[in-house]
Amino acid sequence: MHQVQMSAGLPETVLDEESAEALEALANAEQSADLATSIALVCVRWPAMLAAWASLGDALDDPALKYATYRTGYHRGLDRLRANGWRGSGYVRWQHETNRGFLRSLAGLQATAALIGETQEAQRCALFLRQLDPDWTAQ
Repeated sequence: MHQVQMSAGLPETVLDEESAEALEALANAEQSADLATSIALVCVRWPAMLAAWASLGDALDDPALKYATYRTGYHRGLDRLRANGWRGSGYVRWQHETNRGFLRSLAGLQATAALIGETQEAQRCALFLRQLDPDWTAQ
């Protein structure tokens, strides 16, 4: 006999953890003198590592490159969310460390979209952040 689990609210998705090797590589890259290049190498080695894409976006100065990098992290994040059971709605909260790379990418995309005049994109991203985590504040 199957039990039906009743939920009092929207489902919550928590992304799976990165490998220890990937986390160590990103931590080392974030301490490098050649920050953007070092983090980019982590992105190439672990292209699904959302924290690496967010960190690369943070390390770049050129708005077009920032935008493209954050957008990559955002789209890779949607793929990872779906692989972890997310079906287009529900919470993806900051309180879970493993969700932060995705949320940072989305927040970076929102900020960079606003910077380059993509107002509608910036508004969509801001709304999406609040839908994913109602307690969201710029981290």
